[in-house]
Amino acid sequence: MAIRVLSDKMKVLVDPAGGVERLATGFLFTEGPLWNPEQQCLLFSDMPGNVMRRWSETDGVREIRRPSAMSNGLTYDSQLRLIACEHETRRVTRTETDGSSQVVADAYDGKPLNSPNDVVVRSDGTIYFTDPNYGLQPFFGIEREQDLPYQGVYRVRPDGTIDLVADDFAEPNGLCFSPDESLLYINDTERMQIRVFHVDSEGGLSRGSLFFTEEGEGGAPDGMKLDEHGNVYCTGPGGIWVFSREAEHLGVIEVPEQTANLNWGGPRWDTLYITASTSIYRLPMRVRGNRLTYMA
Repeated sequence: MAIRVLSDKMKVLVDPAGGVERLATGFLFTEGPLWNPEQQCLLFSDMPGNVMRRWSETDGVREIRRPSAMSNGLTYDSQLRLIACEHETRRVTRTETDGSSQVVADAYDGKPLNSPNDVVVRSDGTIYFTDPNYGLQPFFGIEREQDLPYQGVYRVRPDGTIDLVADDFAEPNGLCFSPDESLLYINDTERMQIRVFHVDSEGGLSRGSLFFTEEGEGGAPDGMKLDEHGNVYCTGPGGIWVFSREAEHLGVIEVPEQTANLNWGGPRWDTLYITASTSIYRLPMRVRGNRLTYMA
């Protein structure tokens, strides 16, 4: 596969003659790629397989959690504690440094969440996550009734208070902050849209607007990340769609399988790791990823 260049700005970000490298395959459905800077390895979920794995250059692929409660999106907080969205339990959990698991969120307004999907942590410790209903559907073998009347986006404050910050998405999915955390991008898989919100000093969202609408078959907005300059990378038809901060479509990183998520990693934070259907891929970049809370 190749790099589809729609603007010369794309050439600043990635070698147009390059392409993705498959690191491992044979999984059921990969998701939640997350780089561990201490162990220099990539964590990722295999949702229907109910297992979490890690990949490293030296050890290849190893299982680290089975069962995994059908984990999906993964991230770290500032203490490098693993935060996971779990389809099976309909909750967000945090793995403490002693290995114990703590529930971050499992209900709102007295009702169980749908199926937390993706998650991000702000520098002050506030957690944001999306809650579509995908994990309630027959594909995952755990069809259940939906208790909440919407597919929401939530904020968990450092004191544990849970707030609903958006309830007008069809299926909210990937989300990520701008480098200065003044903007929060959230995509809507069903509507093929990426939206952007202003974040106030207390973490509230306002002035939501449409950033971009993807078009085409064989992929949709799902996982999403930014680079150090604020360019947006989002899964879409054919691979990873790349946009400037001004919503100019710069190009597509083509991937031979339908993409689900992506994240930055590597010793210099300049490698893009991609989870796509049955495999994981990587691509060296000419730019570094947006630094996350645990890298501060």
